[in-house]
Amino acid sequence: MTASLIKLEEVNTWFPYSKPIVGKPESWVKAVNDVSLNIIEGECIGLVGESGCGKSTLGRTILRLAPLYSGNIHFLGDNIGKLSAKRLKPYRAKMQMVFQDPKASLNPKMTVFKILKEALVLNKRVAKEDYLEQAVKLLNLVDLRPEHIYRYPHEFSGGQQQRISIARALATDPKFIVFDEATSALDVSVQAQVINLMKALQDKLMLTYLFISHDLSIMEHVCSRVAVMYAGQVVEVQNSRSLFDAPRHPYTRALKNAVPIADPESKNDLGILKGDVPKLSNPPSGCHFHPRCDFRDKICSKVSPEVSKINGNSWVRCHLHEKLWKHGALISE
Repeated sequence: MTASLIKLEEVNTWFPYSKPIVGKPESWVKAVNDVSLNIIEGECIGLVGESGCGKSTLGRTILRLAPLYSGNIHFLGDNIGKLSAKRLKPYRAKMQMVFQDPKASLNPKMTVFKILKEALVLNKRVAKEDYLEQAVKLLNLVDLRPEHIYRYPHEFSGGQQQRISIARALATDPKFIVFDEATSALDVSVQAQVINLMKALQDKLMLTYLFISHDLSIMEHVCSRVAVMYAGQVVEVQNSRSLFDAPRHPYTRALKNAVPIADPESKNDLGILKGDVPKLSNPPSGCHFHPRCDFRDKICSKVSPEVSKINGNSWVRCHLHEKLWKHGALISE
């Protein structure tokens, strides 16, 4: 049985929404709400959903960059959710993040060598006298030349800046990397290059990825499994082929239908979700998706659906998924 590198148990990340001058907050923004998820060692799992659904916050929560309100985060078998900053430090090097905007995430006053050196300090396997040599090796890993080592971030293109960000993430010898919309700010051709680089590095260095994106078409190419997030909750997890061929949750189906088809002869209208994205400070009762769902029933507005296992590491959070599955409502063209 394949081991889980990361295990999330009922993870909640809440932020105060309204707070009196004295006392506890009266209401909360439930950015991540009761999320349980296993990330298997060596896989690339995707996290997809609309803007504002809590994807980036979940990624930051796993890395303890966002406050954990409640729940447990297990990494390498240890519960890191309650650790202090001092006790968390040894785990920091093993968990890294590549951000959406590389220009904003790189210090404009530091050369590439200083940026990488800052990260290499956390890699106990590398001696101080070897920092320059190791920095050059990192540039080679991400297909940049050694002469780039003393240049500044503004002297590079967006794609090259993102490669530097990836090199910085690799400098600490991590086991797990979160890619937070890491290709969305790049041109399409450059996106393909960076994605191919990510896949090559994963195979070569035996890395585990959480790939956050709103682009389902990229997910199908990059990820072995995909988790779908809506209003702070993960509503479906399936392997990528099954998810795109036969989504189980109505929201997943709506996302799939909203993806343009690259076929000039196709006359399919793009799917458009009804209603508005719910406020995370006051999510709907029952199933959070029920106000926008075409298949909703009375129970959907009253009772929050439990997790229903499909097979292996695949599951769905929907009251009617079996009924809809049998009638083919979710796999119709």
